[in-house]
Amino acid sequence: MRKRLAASLVFVAALVAALTDLASAQAPEKTTVVLGVGGKGLLYYLPLTIAERRGYFKEQGLDVRITDLGGGAKSLQGLIGGSLDVVTGAYEHTIRMQAKGQDVRAVIELGRFPAIVVAARKSLAGEIKSAADLKGRKIGVTAPGSSTNMLAQYAMVKAGLKPDDASFIGVGGGASGVAAMKKGEIDAISHLDPVIAKLEADGDIVALIDTRTEAGSRALFGGSNPAAVLYTKGEFIAKYPNTVQHLVYAFHQALKWVETATPEQIADTVPPEYHLNDKPLYLRAVKASKESYSRTGVVQKDGMDSVYAMLKALEPEMATAQVDLAKTFDGRFVANAK
Repeated sequence: MRKRLAASLVFVAALVAALTDLASAQAPEKTTVVLGVGGKGLLYYLPLTIAERRGYFKEQGLDVRITDLGGGAKSLQGLIGGSLDVVTGAYEHTIRMQAKGQDVRAVIELGRFPAIVVAARKSLAGEIKSAADLKGRKIGVTAPGSSTNMLAQYAMVKAGLKPDDASFIGVGGGASGVAAMKKGEIDAISHLDPVIAKLEADGDIVALIDTRTEAGSRALFGGSNPAAVLYTKGEFIAKYPNTVQHLVYAFHQALKWVETATPEQIADTVPPEYHLNDKPLYLRAVKASKESYSRTGVVQKDGMDSVYAMLKALEPEMATAQVDLAKTFDGRFVANAK
């Protein structure tokens, strides 16, 4: 009897040790992660705020330190420069970096549509009726080189203009964008909610292009067009695969929560300053943008092709670039999250 008990205790001890080793092997190798974002309060990056505010990062054993740099292009610069570990930013940056020989990859899709709106100042609505009328105009974007900048340029090119036929002015990601339009500093704006929702509600703009919905995205791109993703360097993925996996777990959980949450629940979760002093307006903005968030976390092949085609149309150096799009998205971590 004693021998059986001793054997059982040895077995239990061995099992506990094995499970402990397994948990240790799967734990994040790097628990403090510096994450860059360009305009955190924008609904474009809602899954990031949800993961933060609902404690999903902490549940995964991560201390995620978020740096808001005001524009996506600045976040990319931070990643390449080494001051950031990961970025929530536009998928297009992964293609551009791959074309330059830099291994930058998305690991989860956060937005399946850009959710960007191009709109004219209402007082100029009679003169600016389509993207073709943006020639010579001053267009406010989150930051030069950002996805808001690129989408406006693409709309212009499709309307027969050149990408540099307008002036693009960085107006930031929040209230500063609203102020720039209200002060008449810009003629048009390419931006996101809640900035767009605020300007619409106040009667300051007239929308020309709206990619918050599938119909609006297809009208411009002819198909899907992935937007925000979590991306990082290939070397970071190779060195810290468990850290990346836990980040993806947290973001995947956030996407699933957003999918079923009501606008009221979302508004009550984000910081009050995101409401721009108008909670009912924020609720309308959330409702307008909810369709844009990824359902699966997977960047689809047709979406990759759509973004690649846009880059080729806008950037001379991309016109002849040969990019293996399979290298722009590492789907292993989302597959595990499912």
